[in-house]
Amino acid sequence: MSAPAVDRPVGTPDDIPKAFHGDDEKQTWEQIALAVFIAVPFLALITAVPVMWGWGLGWTDLGLLLFFYFLSGFGITGGFHRYYTHGSFKAKRPLRIALAVLGSLAIEGPVIRWVADHRKHHKFSDKEGDPHSPWRFGEDLPSLLKGLFYAHMGWLFDVEQTNQAQYAPDLLKDKDVARVSRSFPYIVAASLAVPALLGGLLTWSWQGIFTAFFWASLVRVALLHHVTWSINSICHAIGEREFKSRDRSGNVWWLAIPSLGESWHNLHHADPTCARHGVERGQIDITARTIWAFEKLGWAYDVRWPKRERVDAKRIGAEDERAAA
Repeated sequence: MSAPAVDRPVGTPDDIPKAFHGDDEKQTWEQIALAVFIAVPFLALITAVPVMWGWGLGWTDLGLLLFFYFLSGFGITGGFHRYYTHGSFKAKRPLRIALAVLGSLAIEGPVIRWVADHRKHHKFSDKEGDPHSPWRFGEDLPSLLKGLFYAHMGWLFDVEQTNQAQYAPDLLKDKDVARVSRSFPYIVAASLAVPALLGGLLTWSWQGIFTAFFWASLVRVALLHHVTWSINSICHAIGEREFKSRDRSGNVWWLAIPSLGESWHNLHHADPTCARHGVERGQIDITARTIWAFEKLGWAYDVRWPKRERVDAKRIGAEDERAAA
């Protein structure tokens, strides 16, 4: 029995597939495609060490990997997450479109789907209704291990989909965003093909195409996948919790650089619209620094930077300190 239809907001393009609206169950072909795009990059990732040991990792491939990792990674952290999900800053139209495209290069799903899932996560964080809480099955060790796997990637295969008309109506009405979301399959193809083509052109060889495809396409996508998913799993199971939040989000310092600052997750859940997650001295937040650069260029504005008094008020024990003063 199919899921009941959901009324779409006025102005929603009719040619976006239903699954992108979230008013239909995930189809079998979608789950198969999802499995392929998770498994193939992951296989490349686990063979990366023996490949590097046997054939090495050239500077061209390393440079392409890091370049596209940052582009697509910032598309997720600064674009899909801090801009589209939480409105941590405003952006001029070219940057808005670029952020949607760059985030799609990470191959983590269309922008509207990603944002709807994440907004639902914040509404029910670590409670019933959260799409990916590691505490879903209980708190004993076997249940937590099962929950960690589910929060990391198992939830992606759920048949039920987040209702996008409910959680992302603003993006469904945005013609630019809807167009990018509709173009997701083509962006996926470009995300895999462009690094390989650049590798071939830079080395002027067929080998350059294949090695760049391996490192800058497949390995890069796998790294992005598992770093992003670690925020959902690891950062909701362990880490320091110095700020008041309604969930179990924690700060995991060793994920700060690969996650571009997303792993300062406790402050994020205490103050979701804040443009900087690493608010303490020494907390590296590459995403926040990049947003700052865009602000200086005039491409981003009305950035919600943290104010010290607001940050201090959200610390655990802050109310007791004020009462004692």
